[in-house]
Amino acid sequence: MLAFNEKGIYCALADVYIDPWKPVKKAIISHGHADHARWGHQQYITHISNVPIIKHRLGDIEVSGVEWNESFSIRGVKFSLHPAGHIIGSSQIRVEYKGEVWVFTGDYKTEDDGVAVPYEPVKCHTFITECTFGLPAFKWTPQDQVMEDINNWWQQNRDDGKTSVLFGYSLGKAQRLLKHLDTSIGKVYTHGAIENMTDVLRTQVEFPETTRITRETRKEEIKGNMVLAPPSAHGSNWIRKMVPYVTASASGWMTFRGARRRRAIDKGFVLSDHCDWQGLLESIKETDCEKVICTHGYTDIFSRFLREQGYDARTEQTQYEGETAQLESENERESA
Repeated sequence: MLAFNEKGIYCALADVYIDPWKPVKKAIISHGHADHARWGHQQYITHISNVPIIKHRLGDIEVSGVEWNESFSIRGVKFSLHPAGHIIGSSQIRVEYKGEVWVFTGDYKTEDDGVAVPYEPVKCHTFITECTFGLPAFKWTPQDQVMEDINNWWQQNRDDGKTSVLFGYSLGKAQRLLKHLDTSIGKVYTHGAIENMTDVLRTQVEFPETTRITRETRKEEIKGNMVLAPPSAHGSNWIRKMVPYVTASASGWMTFRGARRRRAIDKGFVLSDHCDWQGLLESIKETDCEKVICTHGYTDIFSRFLREQGYDARTEQTQYEGETAQLESENERESA
């Protein structure tokens, strides 16, 4: 029912693409990250809460929004969107034709982060899943504990007279961090890319107050406070205003010490907007699916394990990037 071609994931019956990476006539979009929501399509369909996000990022586009579980038909094929829990407005896309059901996850996570609508399993015959962190080494610590560690780190830095610079993606991760920062410790300052995107999302979620860093912002104002910035700001002239500062990154890749060293980060907090190994396996089990298609991440390893468990599992090549620095720099340019 869905085929992978040079433009994206194609439903020929409906003549519509899902998260295409090349321009097409009609596209159903799972969420607002740059590798899934690209410029150039003639018509976009997405969840209603993702509409302001992609309009902000892509400009003047023709886009229509639908609610969760709202069915719509295109040439006899029934589609609906279901919460993916990845970021605000992120959706799984359910496709049904003559009783056969496929589900495309986009990017997703099963932990309720208190910002995005929580993930909901959807029964299907074929499940198209990401596996960005599809290795047993990836096992997430509960968010409450990670945020307690982040707030304790901020407090210690403040006591030492240093500014805390915390790196996270400008769409999704930054708002998740902001929502759970303990602002009794101090003020939260933001890079322009994060401030712009957060302004778009404030109509949907209540966030703590933030202050945009500008040329007029004095170093003395920032000292001891929290600064949220995209990873691409690290090593830039912009960050010199924070001296003396301590850096940290919030990412699933912080599981590996080598990733922290390569990025010259002082501290790493393991916090991802994707499923860990166990989350992926539990999600697949909950769908009652028979076939699994693994798209981006550790596809070969993960699909091999699934076959050993009795699933009809295979891989497909896509242009989705998951949690990467390249993706963030793309988001930053479009959000600035």
